[in-house]
Amino acid sequence: MVVTPEERRAFGARVAGLREQRGLTQKQLAAEIGRTASWLSQVERGIQPVNRIDVLRLLADGLGVSVQELRADAPAQAPAEEPEAELPNDLDQARLVISGHPVPEVVLSGTSTGTADVEEIQQAVDRVWELTHANEFAELSSMLGPLVPRIERAARTATAAERARFWGLLSRTYQALAAAFVRQDEADASWVAADRAIRAAEESGNTLDVFASVFRLAQAFVRLKHLDQAEHAATTALNALHRHYDDADTEAEALSVMGALHLVLALIHARAGDRSGARQEMEHARGVAARMGEDRNDFNLEFGPTNVEIQAVSIAVELGDAGEAIEVGTQLDTSTLSIERRARLHMDLGRAYAQRRQVGEALGALLEAESLSPDLIHTHVAARETIRDLLLFAGRTAPPELKELADRADARP
Repeated sequence: MVVTPEERRAFGARVAGLREQRGLTQKQLAAEIGRTASWLSQVERGIQPVNRIDVLRLLADGLGVSVQELRADAPAQAPAEEPEAELPNDLDQARLVISGHPVPEVVLSGTSTGTADVEEIQQAVDRVWELTHANEFAELSSMLGPLVPRIERAARTATAAERARFWGLLSRTYQALAAAFVRQDEADASWVAADRAIRAAEESGNTLDVFASVFRLAQAFVRLKHLDQAEHAATTALNALHRHYDDADTEAEALSVMGALHLVLALIHARAGDRSGARQEMEHARGVAARMGEDRNDFNLEFGPTNVEIQAVSIAVELGDAGEAIEVGTQLDTSTLSIERRARLHMDLGRAYAQRRQVGEALGALLEAESLSPDLIHTHVAARETIRDLLLFAGRTAPPELKELADRADARP
């Protein structure tokens, strides 16, 4: 591990030398690996440590060298004999739903094939979010196949009195779909779904739904590693909210959206290697949560004091501050939050323990996450990379439970 200032400077000089050999500027290499030029400059000057294996691997790929050539003490990864099998995607049917116009016949005729019961649709949308929070993607996809065109049709053909409500339900359905696509690493589809959620929210007249949809859009940009677009979307929305809601009596729903946008900005800064920016946004989010004083689930954002600390664990892991992540995460009571949030906390604790090469503790956290939400651990990119790293750390001493988890998640090195 790079620990001392001398080791950090030696590592930075190696990075700079390899970059120059490739004929790349700092800006070019940073863009290639989805980081900022200032982050890379700090790495090369020995200011910014690179402790995470996944970041080290990303940097090595950008420089066109092996991880071991970049840092000799990195765990060796044996070459795979066969290409890694493509993960099954439970959202294939949902992806088809957003391909093309959902109800072309309505565009031509302007008429509906039947009436829709708004209360029945409301119950269906509530169920959509239950499945999303539980990471039950196969059932979610199956349900959305017929549901999305049905709501799209109703929003265009319902009576004037009901039309706005249907548009609102459509926006929240697309928000759920955007969230699900991000978790299954289908960020391009999430972008489409989030954009449709924004449009439907505008039609509904529910302005806060517009901003909740922008939050989903920013998440899609983060997963796509388009950090500049993510920051622009979140910052623009947040600035507008702060201008409009600038008093102590701001409604809780507005605070939920504002807080969620601060959290996504913290993630954006962390991914860009901007430690001070990430911590500043976390403090803003904590301030908003303190004003709320309770955990809520407005717009299915689950924003509140507990979720802020769950995100603090994730941010600490992103920044390589494993000790802080473990200290915060092991003290949290998440029993009132969704399965997805609880599983995410255990997954991030597993990542933190892995950063410290504590294989047993990392395995325990990942197995707890798997018991809550198998799909999260079996499909999440960070979870699968952590499992691979644990196998490499442990080598021949890897416990059977870790090997079995790797098989279930298709995460063998």
